[in-house]
Amino acid sequence: MSSEKIRVVHVATGNAGKIALRHLIEDPRFELVGVVVSNPSKVGRDAGSLAGLDAVTGVVATDDLGAALALAPDCVSYCALAETRFFEALEDIKTCLAAGANVVATSPVPLMYPWGLLPDSMIDPYQELCREKDVSLFVTGVDPGWANDILPLAIASTCQSIEQIRCSEIADYASYSGAPVIFEVMGFGREIGDMPMLFQPGMLSSAWGISLRQLAAAFGFELDEIRESVEQEPAPEAFDVAAGHIPKGTVAALRFQIIGVANGKEVLVIDHTTRLDPDLRPDWPLPAHGGGCYRLEITGEPRYLVDVTQDSAYGDHNDASIASGVGRMINAIPSVVAAEPRILTLLDLPLNTAKGVFATTLAKDGNI
Repeated sequence: MSSEKIRVVHVATGNAGKIALRHLIEDPRFELVGVVVSNPSKVGRDAGSLAGLDAVTGVVATDDLGAALALAPDCVSYCALAETRFFEALEDIKTCLAAGANVVATSPVPLMYPWGLLPDSMIDPYQELCREKDVSLFVTGVDPGWANDILPLAIASTCQSIEQIRCSEIADYASYSGAPVIFEVMGFGREIGDMPMLFQPGMLSSAWGISLRQLAAAFGFELDEIRESVEQEPAPEAFDVAAGHIPKGTVAALRFQIIGVANGKEVLVIDHTTRLDPDLRPDWPLPAHGGGCYRLEITGEPRYLVDVTQDSAYGDHNDASIASGVGRMINAIPSVVAAEPRILTLLDLPLNTAKGVFATTLAKDGNI
């Protein structure tokens, strides 16, 4: 294994960012050179502390992205929340690319596969920056992310024929502490029928349409239409979750679907069932194990039902889910740095971006 480490600046230390920071510190493939935060109370703190580690790295947090980029990183790992600051996040990505840094990110999600969603006038500046600075950009996650790109493609490669692919997230979010996502993005705790921005007409098709279009491109066809639906279920009684309070009668469970249609047939489906109380709506899909799972259903020959459940030494299924998306992002860094300069998608990266994930374990044993 090469001893040349990839220099990385990391941005944001929230639910996803803290996990990414820990990965970067512990993985011998990378050299953490800077950390950018937005919370004033985190400025000046050591990266090890922000990652929840005992280690002292000597890298202290700043709120100045420009100062961090002046350290000339090979790559920036970007985990700032974009759902509530979309255009600001887009500008952050541009700033990083313009500084000559490759970027891997968990947001903004549309940059995962922007074609068919964003106009060329929004996509072209990123492509031009990549070419000009000889860098690349890769956005990924869980869902949208590996649960509806790598997973279905891997299993579908064994099929003789396929009629429909359904990718589902089925999870209890009661332990998820991300209040902006729970209340502002998903609309939990609101009156039934009071739809947040995510459920305004066309928004689901925009947010998850990128995954459907990317899957269709991978299979060699185009979608004619994307349909969407959403159902809300009220709380029978008031209760508290990690993110805050859910009043009686307000939204406590959701199910929404985004459906890709070709030749009049519903061929690709993304299906989300999210509860804050596991007893609500037992008629909706239930997780295979514990508090959550990712489910892949292929109607074809042969037929498949694949449930992926996760656990983490640092928390429950929600923590493990976040960690899986972050792991996909961080493990892609070597491939992104080596790639031709452009916006990268699943279709551009090697199948195996996991090369090196044993690095920490083997290094501890003195084998590398």
